[in-house]
Amino acid sequence: MTVEVQSEATQIAAEVVVPQEEVEVAKKVVEEVEENNEKVREDEEEELEEETKPNAIEKSSSYREESNFLSDLKDNEKKALNELKSKVEEAILGNTLFKKEEISSKKGEGEEKKDAEENPDANVEEKEEVKEGELDVYVADKEISIWGVPLLPSIGDEKTNVVLLKFLRARDYKVNESFEMLKKTLQWRRDFKIQSILEEDLGSDLDPAAYMSGIDNQGHPICYNIFGVLDDEELYNKTFGTEEKRNQFLRWRVQLMEKGIQQLDFKAGGVSSLLQINDLKNSPGPSKKEVRVATKQAVDLLQDNYPEFVAKNIFINVPFWYYAVHSLLSPFLTQRTKSKFVFARPAKVTETLLKYIPIHEIPIQYGGLKRENDLEFSVSDCKASEILLKPGSTETIEIPAVDVESTFIWDVMIVGGEVSYKEEFVPEDETCYTIIIQKDKKVSSPIRNAFKNTEAGKVVLTIKNSSSKKKRAFYRHKIKKSAI
Repeated sequence: MTVEVQSEATQIAAEVVVPQEEVEVAKKVVEEVEENNEKVREDEEEELEEETKPNAIEKSSSYREESNFLSDLKDNEKKALNELKSKVEEAILGNTLFKKEEISSKKGEGEEKKDAEENPDANVEEKEEVKEGELDVYVADKEISIWGVPLLPSIGDEKTNVVLLKFLRARDYKVNESFEMLKKTLQWRRDFKIQSILEEDLGSDLDPAAYMSGIDNQGHPICYNIFGVLDDEELYNKTFGTEEKRNQFLRWRVQLMEKGIQQLDFKAGGVSSLLQINDLKNSPGPSKKEVRVATKQAVDLLQDNYPEFVAKNIFINVPFWYYAVHSLLSPFLTQRTKSKFVFARPAKVTETLLKYIPIHEIPIQYGGLKRENDLEFSVSDCKASEILLKPGSTETIEIPAVDVESTFIWDVMIVGGEVSYKEEFVPEDETCYTIIIQKDKKVSSPIRNAFKNTEAGKVVLTIKNSSSKKKRAFYRHKIKKSAI
């Protein structure tokens, strides 16, 4: 099992009637998982408590992929890689990597034989021309590449090893099966006309259903799959109404995959896979048969032709019954595939995503700070800092406001539940009154506000956690100085 296995589970889930006892088992599994996660979070928070000042969020090593450095491979893996390289080299040099296309002739066999008898010299010239054409194809095959990476091992490009390792891992290092998978992938790319797919205009109707946005803690490009979008009746009919439209959907999904791959470098110590976020909220029901059929076709294409391109498959807004279905599927999945699955119920979405994605890269609808077409915070100033909110504690964030007539903009995000929150401007001159920007109120959703000062002072944000549970606060701010 390789890429995009998430949709396959979704399709099966739509067709399976889950017994109540399975649902109860699923609930227990979820509770156990969340208890373990809570212990991990508490350990992490204890480490945070040791810091006296809030720090900028650093990248976390919460998960790592298998190494692509040759020195890190096991002996049997190195042997398999060398054998596959030999097979690929031989196939490219022997011009046998692709299946030979039959040359169609307008003439029947009888006519060809008659022409050969009447004009043998012409027949020889024709054969020589074919040989010359075959030589051109042969030379071109030496330069064959996939995802911009040359496949001829003797060229010596380290990226070739990274690509070949994907096929080996997808087939548990079985060389012959890996080689056949590679050949079929190359043939499919030629037949599917992948070389032109990035330039094709396939419309924008499906853009909200799946899109690339941001990178995770390890630098993987993030692909969001929003299944609930496909439940819209108008979009459903427009996308899946006919066989032609369903084929267009397949081409669109492959195009998105290719766009994501454009962001990969395929270096041994670099980034060679994507992070998948799958939002199951309001997913299409069993009545939407065409969605399941088209999605399964897309899954099959991606599984067969994009091996090991997913670093993690994170499912969010997962209903209880989905856990039960996944427990039924789990025995049929490889350990590598199962290790890539992460599930989060609606109440745990933000906490789960934070394990893999920095807060400034998480979309605001999932509890992060990233806003579409944000005009205030750019790539250079979008990172946030974090404060641990202990039970019953009150924390303050101070933003110095030294320059008069400046505009101060800030974002605050609370993770873990509701807190009391207020905003004030405290003048430097103690004889002046404190200005209330935002009265004390209960908040749990993202906050963005701005204030323009007419005197020197500071903006003070006060956060009070009255509950018995630890929570986390993320914040960032910037200053826009007056042009005068």
